[in-house]
Amino acid sequence: MVPGAARAAPVPARHNARMTEAPLLTAVEGGVMTITLHRPHKLNAIDNPLAEALLAAIEAAGRDDAVRAVRVRGEGRAFCAGRDVGAPPTDRDLELVQAVASALVHLDKPVLFAVHGWTLGAGLEWMLDADIVIAASNARFRLPEASLGVFVTGGLSATLAACAGVARAKALVMLGEAFGAEEARAWGLVWRVVPPEELDDASMQMARQLAALAPEVARQFKRVFHEVGLANFDAAIARENAAHAALAGTANAAGEGSR
Repeated sequence: MVPGAARAAPVPARHNARMTEAPLLTAVEGGVMTITLHRPHKLNAIDNPLAEALLAAIEAAGRDDAVRAVRVRGEGRAFCAGRDVGAPPTDRDLELVQAVASALVHLDKPVLFAVHGWTLGAGLEWMLDADIVIAASNARFRLPEASLGVFVTGGLSATLAACAGVARAKALVMLGEAFGAEEARAWGLVWRVVPPEELDDASMQMARQLAALAPEVARQFKRVFHEVGLANFDAAIARENAAHAALAGTANAAGEGSR
């Protein structure tokens, strides 16, 4: 949480013996809402309570005139280790991940992600839904979905191709190779790389610059660039959902055939 925050609010906690703290924290200072993924014992891996809390925080930022920019960061050793494989699967998993992605893209205020350590799977996919990304030099990225037999989410089929080009996007998702912060910067996924100890201050300074923009100026720049550069985002979400269903059907058929 940012010291001296004007307002701070934890999102309601999960009730279990292992973790009684909120899965996500928010604080507002100087026009910037800082959202902190707060499951450090799980490397901020995504379960449904975290996704629900993040969606609620983004929607709250959109309604709050005091918020003029949003900064998303992670607590602990990693930004986000992707989906929590230890969380029981539910019918809402895909719906929530995609809802967060859409909320980030369609929010009419600038969104900055500050990432460090591992940023994997859906965490990386959400990162690419931000307007600007600043990364610590120790950040490491990977998209393991293909090797796990599932499809990507978060509109990545549109955002990654827009940042890195279609050929590189296909290689990154199908080969699933890890890459570092400087590679991410060279490929257009990250705007700036800083030493880990400077990430918090540097990202807050950049978020304040975004918050200092006239709201209508920020709104128009974000809207027009998305309408032109990411015109296929909503279609990408729909196609990803269809691909998930197709792969799930294939897996179910294989399971039935092996009995």
